[in-house]
Order: sequence, then structure tokens, then C-alpha cells
Amino acid sequence: MTRDTETQEMMCKGMEVLRETLGIVEAEKFIVNIKTTKFDYTKWRETQWEEPWTLDELIRRAKEVEEKYGVPEGVEVI
Repeated sequence: MTRDTETQEMMCKGMEVLRETLGIVEAEKFIVNIKTTKFDYTKWRETQWEEPWTLDELIRRAKEVEEKYGVPEGVEVI
């Protein structure tokens, strides 16, 4: 399977993020689950934001994610 350079770079970065965030074992489990459950990203995105959030709710949830996972390198905290 041939992939263009941009796709290869994106896949490498994605794998790097998975390994750094989940660890090698959990990253492997994640990939296996995505592949074996026929995960449909498009459908998931359609239902991800079913309830409209207020700005205050969005900020609250973003802070929860920041506390749990930290801020990725290169992301500016405002």
C-alpha cells in the first residue's frame, strides 16, 4: 500500500500521540478495537454534540479535559 508523504507523516504523528497518551499496550488495544468494531468516525461525530452546549459548559468541560490530560505541546492556554 502506497501512501503520500503527508499521510505517512500524519499516521506517524497519530501513533506517537497514542503511544505517549495511552502507552504502548493501551494504544495497541485501542487500534485493535477501532478495527474490529467497525468504528464509524463519521457517525460518531454526528452524535458527539447532540446537546448544544452553552459557552460556560464548553469552558467547564475543556477545563476538565485539561486537568485530566494536560495541555498538548504547542497549544496556547488562554
